[in-house]
Amino acid sequence: MYQALLREQLETLKSSNQYRTFTTLSRMCGQYPLAKLDGRKENPVVVWCSNDYLGMSQHPAVRQRMHEALDAYGAGSGGSRNIGGSHEVYAELEVSLAEWHGKEAALVFPTGFGSNDATLQCLLRRIPDCVVISDEMNHASIVNGIRSTPNERKIFRHNDMEDLEQILASYPLGQPKIVVFESIYSMDGDIAPIAEIVAVAKRYSALTYLDEVHAVGMYGPRGAGIAADLGVADQVDIIQGTMAKAIGVIGGYIASTQVIVDAVRSFATGFIFTTSLPPAVTAGCLASVEHLKAHDQERNSLHRQTGKLRERLKHHDVPVMPCSQTHVLPVLVGEAKRCKAAADRLLHHHGVYLQPINYPSVPVGTERFRVNATPNHNDAQIEHLAVSLRETFDYFSIPLASEVFAAEVA
Repeated sequence: MYQALLREQLETLKSSNQYRTFTTLSRMCGQYPLAKLDGRKENPVVVWCSNDYLGMSQHPAVRQRMHEALDAYGAGSGGSRNIGGSHEVYAELEVSLAEWHGKEAALVFPTGFGSNDATLQCLLRRIPDCVVISDEMNHASIVNGIRSTPNERKIFRHNDMEDLEQILASYPLGQPKIVVFESIYSMDGDIAPIAEIVAVAKRYSALTYLDEVHAVGMYGPRGAGIAADLGVADQVDIIQGTMAKAIGVIGGYIASTQVIVDAVRSFATGFIFTTSLPPAVTAGCLASVEHLKAHDQERNSLHRQTGKLRERLKHHDVPVMPCSQTHVLPVLVGEAKRCKAAADRLLHHHGVYLQPINYPSVPVGTERFRVNATPNHNDAQIEHLAVSLRETFDYFSIPLASEVFAAEVA
């Protein structure tokens, strides 16, 4: 009975063209963004959708620090943070992250998902009668953390300040409230009005929780994020980030006041009851963070190559969604089956790896490729991608930018 029930649901998913399959890619150390497809040694493909935004996973300083830590400490951490797994590199990393964001303290988690999930669950359960007010486009890790609590929750329209203020104003000033939002939304590449959200939240005595996972390392002074770039990081109560994207390794974290961080450390079950990151991993994270604090080269190159990619896609009439304001370039395809077919053609005919983005990550009818350049992509690869996308769109009669956005072009 159970097998049949699950099989039926899987078949329904497959028939909707939303069933996800894994493409086996073996990244080639020192040759990013190249990767071997299915273990083949010949004809590597070019990866265009990695979260390794700055190529820091390949950086010699990061790899060297990880090798040294592996030799010094061994492979695993040995336990949870409370039971033997709080090695010395952890303390150094948390001090560095707190300083990066101008906060009193930071707390490292094994994953970015876990840091959102565990922190939000903890705060909502520990602050009596706290209402959570969340942007409708927030990541699944945020949604999961919120849904795991019995707290009252309200969803405000994406980046809609009027809607947010109406919701805040509907509650007594003294009632605990927390506004949860992101700085850069990864599917659309747009930026939240952070300063305005923080101001209105403070006006109604609400805490602010900002997810900066797609911004840290790439924006702001020393790569400290969009809030820092706007000069309002000190006004955000809790900043959450990841070390799996621009930092190039793995792990998540929060940065806040000493009291808030200590409360999460002491009460969050998703933090307490999990094994900590291995010392070699935290050492790699620390090396990457310290490098990005001190050097602008990688992020400057990222933005330069992003500008070139955006221009070449426009030149070839490839439909980059106009919502994008950042390094994330969503290319609209508009139908799941066609998106998968286009991805297969790009991979097997052009040596381009792009993963289809389907529901529930994006609304049905807005299926897309999420394209991003890195400092490691060269100009020839950028042109090849643009030409390959145009050929593939023509092959499948996928509408081009001049058709999709005709009204805006006119």
